[in-house]
Amino acid sequence: MKIQFSDLHFSYPSGDEALKGISLEFSGTAPVAIIGQNGSGKTTFAKHFNGILRPGSGKLLIDGEDIHARSTAEWSARIGYVFQNPQDQLFLETVKKELEFGPKKIKMEPERIAENVKYAAQLCKMDDKLDIHPFDLSPTQRKFCTIASIVAMDPEVILLDEPTGGQDYYGTLLLEEIIESLQKKGKLVITISHDMDFVIRNFERVIALCDGKVIIDADARTAFSRVEELARTFIEPPPVTRIAQALDFDETVVDLQRFFVCFDKKLKGAA
Repeated sequence: MKIQFSDLHFSYPSGDEALKGISLEFSGTAPVAIIGQNGSGKTTFAKHFNGILRPGSGKLLIDGEDIHARSTAEWSARIGYVFQNPQDQLFLETVKKELEFGPKKIKMEPERIAENVKYAAQLCKMDDKLDIHPFDLSPTQRKFCTIASIVAMDPEVILLDEPTGGQDYYGTLLLEEIIESLQKKGKLVITISHDMDFVIRNFERVIALCDGKVIIDADARTAFSRVEELARTFIEPPPVTRIAQALDFDETVVDLQRFFVCFDKKLKGAA
């Protein structure tokens, strides 16, 4: 799938212009992170992918087809969106019904629904909670229920809005496993996140938004080397990167293994 944004603008009824000329292209399966301060336009931008919001001006093409050519329900079969707040997405009596709802709405065959629900439940550790009411789950588990409900629809692209919010260490590890598994299945995962450690570990491409505009679109190592631009949107690189920058390493370091290699090299150079 190829998704192309060209000079995208969007304003809310209040007159606030949230997106100011975004031009980006998405394809392949390399995970993408969208970062930026609150109010930078991240969620507004993400809600355009499957037509939850529609461009005020500019173009959005999906495999060459204009976003206006289909309904949000039709696009959602190909591009799934997981809301930041599970309460905005969950409304049925059991986890199983939540996972079956989307596939049924897009008229998936019953056998495939059963297969996809089983896969999504296992992937998101919901397989022993299928008969539980979603609001009897913990807040962390509810997030995985919403992810599973989108995975069960088998879309080509999955957008996760702040999935690490409220997660503990083990929840974050599970998220990383889910992203890796989806990529192996040929899915493109696009994630909005404020957690830079999570971003640096899991995303090959980083897009930073500031005041409704793209200020960085680069691989993770390059993105986190651009400290002044990141500061415009009040984003700091991960701690290991900041320490390496303070020590004036000759490259941008994004993991501990590389940090120790560069630290050893610097010590030997000072000897």
